[in-house]
Amino acid sequence: MRRFAVLVALLVVPVLSIAQEKKDAKLDPIPEVKVARTDPVLYEKDVEPILANKCFVCHSGKELNGKLDMSSYEKLIKGGKHGPPIAAGKAAESYLYKLASRQMKPVMPPKDETPLTPDELALVKLWIDQGAKPPTGMGLARPKVVLSLPPALVKPVRALGVSPDGKTIASGRGNQLHLYKSTGEFVKTLVDPNLKTADGKPASAAHISLVESLAFAPDGKTLATGSYQEVKLWDVEKGTVRQTLTGFADRVVALHYSGDGRYLATGGGAPTEDGEVKLFEAATGKSVADLKSPHSDTVLGVCFSPDNTKLATCGADKFVKIWEVPSGKFLKSFEGHTHHVLDVGWKPDGKLLASAGADNNVKVWDYEKGEQARTINAHQKQVTRLVFVGKTPTFLTASGDASAKLWNVDNGGTQRVFAGATDYLFAVAASPDGKVVATGGEEGVVRIYNGDSAALVKAVYPPGDEPKAGEVKKK
Repeated sequence: MRRFAVLVALLVVPVLSIAQEKKDAKLDPIPEVKVARTDPVLYEKDVEPILANKCFVCHSGKELNGKLDMSSYEKLIKGGKHGPPIAAGKAAESYLYKLASRQMKPVMPPKDETPLTPDELALVKLWIDQGAKPPTGMGLARPKVVLSLPPALVKPVRALGVSPDGKTIASGRGNQLHLYKSTGEFVKTLVDPNLKTADGKPASAAHISLVESLAFAPDGKTLATGSYQEVKLWDVEKGTVRQTLTGFADRVVALHYSGDGRYLATGGGAPTEDGEVKLFEAATGKSVADLKSPHSDTVLGVCFSPDNTKLATCGADKFVKIWEVPSGKFLKSFEGHTHHVLDVGWKPDGKLLASAGADNNVKVWDYEKGEQARTINAHQKQVTRLVFVGKTPTFLTASGDASAKLWNVDNGGTQRVFAGATDYLFAVAASPDGKVVATGGEEGVVRIYNGDSAALVKAVYPPGDEPKAGEVKKK
């Protein structure tokens, strides 16, 4: 990836080293070939994959050589410290093309790196000559990536949910999706029959990649699951995929249904790039709103307000933001965390919000006043998940310190601690009445607790990894 990235790094360097000039003096220009095609060169299909493979490492996120960000079309065209690197319609006059073709010194990629192939260079040239046109259709979504199944040992529980009636627990373990009774008895595994392995065999999984997020619809009939570049809507009773939503840039790590069941919100985006928030009609999967650059980094949490008129989002940029539903209009933001904000939730009366931080803290925000109400020193490590319990002023947190806790948002006091996990926790969920609490994390175990007493009801291990009689599982 670094090869082409170095090219653009020097687009903004006005002074060339003598040593580099001597190296480049021995290199010939890349042979020019013509592309045998009559259809337009598309940025998202033809050009972006080249940039993603060879440029993004030095020109996206925090790594911006020369202040040039190439992670999106808009940012590439805007240019860096020394202006735009592309002259639309005039590839021969574009600094980008001159260096890439080795017509100008210092050549890029440098001598010790593999240069662009003649075909790659021809595509870039033709795209520029055709006007360097912006993406079409879904545009800024990354090209679909063909993934391999994760190794069998990769089995973290990254997502959990309890059905609205409190009777069913959904668990995303690795790329598997399991349903259990609230008492811990296995119900079934949801499998997408259309998934195939590289050799064409059934994948026997819910997604090819990890299940990153999940959410039950308010009626309990539909379960949404998020993974890499897709969201699947499952018929819970039948165990089948009702619809697959696509067009996402990267992992979909946050999902939430509005309380009236009308909308589904998704959050995600590529790490260190603009975050992504999308709003869909829950019944049809039709796109309602696609927020443009809602956060400057990955969106990690989404939550509808109790009255369904607002959406709270949070992200790796350390902000909590509020948006109008369904217009997507920005309303206000909250700043105070010193690290990623990993989750966010509303108090049932809509007056307060709570956010979970990678700074080990939970912050409580007064929505109307637009200010911080209090900080709770919640855990010894990252607070990975936060969820309010039904219509109460209490909320649950999960943490990398392997514990889950129940808090009162009004005074910041701890009410219960759910212990027993031996590794990093990613997820916690509760029934609306708070009587069932479930946790999951790196060790792949779903622990089910009595919400009133915090007593462990059952530990559900990955299939084939159950402890033998008399054995005490530590992992």
